[in-house]
Amino acid sequence: MTERLFDHYAVRATAVAEGSRYSACIVVTPRGRHGFPVYFAVCENRSFRDQALAEAAAGKALAAIESLEEDGTPVFPENYTGFDDEEPPAA
Repeated sequence: MTERLFDHYAVRATAVAEGSRYSACIVVTPRGRHGFPVYFAVCENRSFRDQALAEAAAGKALAAIESLEEDGTPVFPENYTGFDDEEPPAA
């Protein structure tokens, strides 16, 4: 489990089991304030058969977070998809 600390939130990468597959997630938890953790799915169009692969994808997404909005919503770079797929070559 990977974690980053921001001014008002702790953010960690994790994998959540959904049946026999796993989803990559970012969990944002308030620090020093009342509130509940919020789960954000990353790579939403993919699920993983292996928990470690899902956790690795979540860890990469956690590293890509530029900042958090005031409500804790992660801000990613423009055009960030969360996928490692290479773009097709220009025609």
